[in-house]
Amino acid sequence: MNKASCSLFARWRMALLAFSVSTLATTAAAATSAVDESELRGLGFSVLVASTPTQEDWVRRLPQGKVKPMQRNGKKYFIFRDPSRAQIYVGGPNEYLAYQKLHPESQPGTEEAAKKGSAARGKQNTVMQESTARDLTNPWLGVGWSDLIW
Repeated sequence: MNKASCSLFARWRMALLAFSVSTLATTAAAATSAVDESELRGLGFSVLVASTPTQEDWVRRLPQGKVKPMQRNGKKYFIFRDPSRAQIYVGGPNEYLAYQKLHPESQPGTEEAAKKGSAARGKQNTVMQESTARDLTNPWLGVGWSDLIW
């Protein structure tokens, strides 16, 4: 074997190794965050299968691996997309509470987000007050002669 063929072989081997490692890492990450569909059915979620192309497109656009809140006709629903088939799991507030008890890591940090939002609004309020504040020691500030003539 000459030097060029060894180099080409080494490059292919390195590319194959990189591909297999990335595939393995992606599969492991997906396996840890995946929700078991049989678990959802056991919690009381109903299965709805998409039967039209429009429904299939809508199901495809749902976020994968997350339970999404939704409201329809005044009722709250929580839906989870099945990535392997064109179907969704639908549950109400009671089913979602049972899901949250089993998966506490899926709950968003609502208190932290509220504190961050409140701090940002407070900072913005302070900056706006400082930038639009008038010098209240001069009562004639902003008043022209045309305003004084009746």
